[in-house]
Amino acid sequence: MNTLSLLHCAPDGQALATWATRHRLLSPDGDFGYALHALLAAAFGELAPTPFRYLDARQGLLAYSDQPPERLREQAALATPDVAQALGLDHFAARAFPSTWRTGQELSFEVRVRPVLRTKDGRERDLFLHAVETRSEPDTRLQRETLYAEWLRARMANPQAAELIQVGLTAFRLSRVIRRTGPDAEGQRKRRVVSGPDAIFKGQLRVRDGEAFSGLLSRGIGRHRAFGFGMLLLRPVRAC
Repeated sequence: MNTLSLLHCAPDGQALATWATRHRLLSPDGDFGYALHALLAAAFGELAPTPFRYLDARQGLLAYSDQPPERLREQAALATPDVAQALGLDHFAARAFPSTWRTGQELSFEVRVRPVLRTKDGRERDLFLHAVETRSEPDTRLQRETLYAEWLRARMANPQAAELIQVGLTAFRLSRVIRRTGPDAEGQRKRRVVSGPDAIFKGQLRVRDGEAFSGLLSRGIGRHRAFGFGMLLLRPVRAC
């Protein structure tokens, strides 16, 4: 049986911004995704948890891991002082998360996603803008929320993990994030800024296959899962 742990830490806003700026990992929009990716790798090494979600300075960071809580605590204790301060590891917590799910079980969810697709030339394109540009005739009925919801529905259903009962787009913006390109002739990875859709969905789902659903949780949804997107946050339905 696969194991799944949920961890929480409370990054120090000032220390996080300082660390990200010093390492040139802060995007023009102030997105901490790449900086937190690098900090988690520095703290946990090959056991770095993913996917993760940084909520805000008050609620902190949540992440899933396939490692048991005790192993994660051991790794966190070895982090250097600057990494520990930036991630807020003095307030680190981890617990076992359910890894078995009942077929038909209904849950409330929230997820931050980046609905993009790869074009033939290897670029990432906003799913909505791509649809608008490739339509032979303008379609005034085409809506961003509807298209993104269909994209999310398809990823929940493949491989038959869950079906959406209801879903709504609760926040959207175009955000710029930091990514690294492949190494150049000197072996250095250059920094680049990538703009794309940044959407938050909330809704209710029904588990279709417990094992597939557990895999979906540990894998995350969509692209950029190692940088703060794709983590499926769950709550009992009665909490809505």
